[in-house]
This record gives sequence, structure tokens and C-alpha cells, in this order.
Amino acid sequence: MSAWSRLGAMPRYLLLGVITVGIVVLVGFLWIVLGPGPTDFAGRDRVALADYRGADPTGVPAELANASLVQRGEYLARAADCGACHSAPGRPAYSGGFAFVLPFGTLYSTNITPDKETGIGGYSDAEFLAALRKGVRRDGSPLYPAMPFVSYSAMTDADALAIKAYFFSLLPVHAGARANALEFPFNQRWLMGAWALLFDRDRRFEPHSERSPQWNRGAYLVETMAHCGECHTPRNLFQALDNRAKFTGAVQAGWRAYNITADRDSGVGAWSDADLARYLANGHADEHGSAAGPMGEAVDKSLAHLTSGDIASMVAYLRTVPARATPDLPTPKLTPAPPSYRNGVAADFDPRGKAIFEGACVSCHSWTGVSPIIGNATLTGARAVNDPTAINIAQVVLLGARRTAAGGAFMPAFGQAYSNDEIAAVANYVTARFGAETSKIVAADVAKLRQTQ
Repeated sequence: MSAWSRLGAMPRYLLLGVITVGIVVLVGFLWIVLGPGPTDFAGRDRVALADYRGADPTGVPAELANASLVQRGEYLARAADCGACHSAPGRPAYSGGFAFVLPFGTLYSTNITPDKETGIGGYSDAEFLAALRKGVRRDGSPLYPAMPFVSYSAMTDADALAIKAYFFSLLPVHAGARANALEFPFNQRWLMGAWALLFDRDRRFEPHSERSPQWNRGAYLVETMAHCGECHTPRNLFQALDNRAKFTGAVQAGWRAYNITADRDSGVGAWSDADLARYLANGHADEHGSAAGPMGEAVDKSLAHLTSGDIASMVAYLRTVPARATPDLPTPKLTPAPPSYRNGVAADFDPRGKAIFEGACVSCHSWTGVSPIIGNATLTGARAVNDPTAINIAQVVLLGARRTAAGGAFMPAFGQAYSNDEIAAVANYVTARFGAETSKIVAADVAKLRQTQ
């Protein structure tokens, strides 16, 4: 009996059930695949770049109008944050080897210096564009979307090829790629080609005709070059960006990227323009905290090198992203804690947290949370201490923080000095003393965070 015959022989109620399930699955699939694009929230007034009547929002800022192709490429490569992912500790810049620890294994970035054997020295312009914007290597095999080619797909030819010119001006480094260690089916690279067909629109940046050149410049920087959504936007069932929850935050590489929508409580809606610009440019804003982990790297290696005009454009764009709340993030507590250790935390709170804070932390952060030494060490108002998951607090204790922007702030790592239980205890103490809600992170959570390093 054929498959169609068997379907015809089914009881009507069962057949209707099968058809209903099929329709639901198809609708769900289309709902995910046909989701909104990065700037769809701004309306349907997109036009081709050539048809936009304002100043060209792509390329380099006016300060670099007379710069050489390589100089323009260097600026754009920094704006695209290429160095953060393609540079690993102990290896030359851009020679790859950076580990992306994912729930299903580990990926390593590749060498993008002009070495012809192990880097991109043999890439033609067309091959470079295909890798950057379509996720296709020179040999035709697909790249994993840890390379943000979906965001880069909006990059203009001129900007992409300026970046290539900069890379080709670097000293070639002979450094072969490290083998990825991924679980099945994620180790099947061909699946990434199918993924790209579904989720990479491969369409150049289209300005919104009703928006200002500054807004469009900010959109190009935020969505394409800096690819902020890759960390700050949650992912759907297929691990593509879910722009229906645009910029509401996500956990990436064991760190929490927070809500950057206009929501006043869980996002940046209550920040002033100056505070947001200051945070982007140097990774710190009073009463909002300091950047660490991947965001700290993004500031140090990328955003700190942008012009003040470009930072202002990013702020102007971010201000218009619709407010969406992140339910588990409370409004940050802005008042300092009491100056005495005797007050501010319940007497029966885990004493280990207080003991560790007193021995290792209080000299820089103080009992009030307002640092007497450096503004970057002030905890009052920081989103991380107002996060009931305490993920980033635990990570900073584990890994420390070393910054080059904003005066080169430094915090030592304590991951080898304290056990998982102790790190959980001090993280919970910090949120209880300085935050709006007490976290309840436990040793098992800290152990999982160690595995992301």
C-alpha cells in the first residue's frame, strides 16, 4: 500500500490531527525564518544606498576622508571588531586561535593575516567578499556563524575591500587553524550552508529615507560593523538572531550581554546620552558600572578607537530601538550601601561571602560600593550587581578584568584562589549588599562558568 493510500485509510480524526500538526510545524518554521530584519522596527522606508539623498552613512568618518585605503581599512576593521575574535592570547594579532566555547563544543577562529598557506593571502577580492558576507570559504565550504557574516552581509563592497587592504598590509603569520571540537550534528559543516540559506539575507545596507544621516550612520555601525545584535539579541530555535526580542540581552560565552533597548528599568532608557556615549567609548559610566569580559574587549579593541561623532551616531540609533523589558532584571539600586559592614546584609547571610569581600574586595570597592580609588571599581548602580543570576559577577571574580581604555583599570583574577562554593558566596553577598535583588548562584553554576573559559 502506498503512503497516500495509507493516509486515505486513516480515521478522519487522526488524519485531521496529522494535517493540523503539519500546519502548526510549517507556520512555526516560517514564523522563525521570516522574522524581522535588524532595522525593520524603523519602518518600510528603506532605499538603495545610491538613492539615499543624505550624506553617505557608510565608509569612514569625515576625519578620515583623505586617509589612504589601508588607513580607512584599519579604522573599519576596528569598527567591525575583527581583532577581538581573530587574536588569541600568546599569538600575534589576527593570527586566529581564539576559542569560542559553546554549549555544543569549541570553535577556534582562523588566521586572517596575509600568509598564503595558513591565512588569507591567496584570497581574491571576490573570495574575500564571499567569506565576509556569505560565510563561504575560499574552498567553497561554509563558515560557522560564530563569524558574524549575517551582520557583515550589509557591508558595502568599498568598506569590505578597504578592510581586506588593511589585512593584506599586515605582516604574514604562519599559523595553522586549530581543529574544532564540536558535537554531532554541529560538526557537520555542510549544515551551516543550509543555515546560511535560511538566515543570511545577503543584502547591502539600505538607509531609511525618512531618517537623518546620523541615525543611518548609527544603524550601519551598530547593526553591521559592530554587530551588536550578535551578543545582545536572543537567538531562536535555529540559533539565528530573534529580532522580535531585539537587544533584550542574551548569554554569550558564559557572560551575560544586557538589555540595550530604551526600556528604563532593564535597558538603557534611563541613561543620559552622555552616559551612554561614555560607556561605549571607554567602558564606564558613573552609576551604570564598567564593562568587563567580551564587552570590555569590544570597548578596548573596537569602540574606544572610533571618533566621537561615530559614537554619537551609535547613541542616536540606539535611542530609537523600541523598549522591551527583560523580566528578570530589576531596576538598578542607585543608593550606596551603608558604610559599616554591620549593616546592609542580613545577619544570617552566608558569612563566607562577607569574609571574602572583606579580605579581597573592600579595599577597592569599599563597604558602600563607591570606590575611593577609581570610578571603574564603583559597584553602585552597575547592572551586573543588579542581575539576580550573578553570572557576570562570578565571571569577574573568576577571571578578573584588565582594561586598556578608561585609564587601564585592572582587577586580579581569583579563580585559582577560591573554590566554586566561595565564589558563589561572594557573588551572592555582592548582589545582596549592592544590588536590588539577592542572587542565589551556587557552586554548580560557577563550575559551569569555568567550563566556558
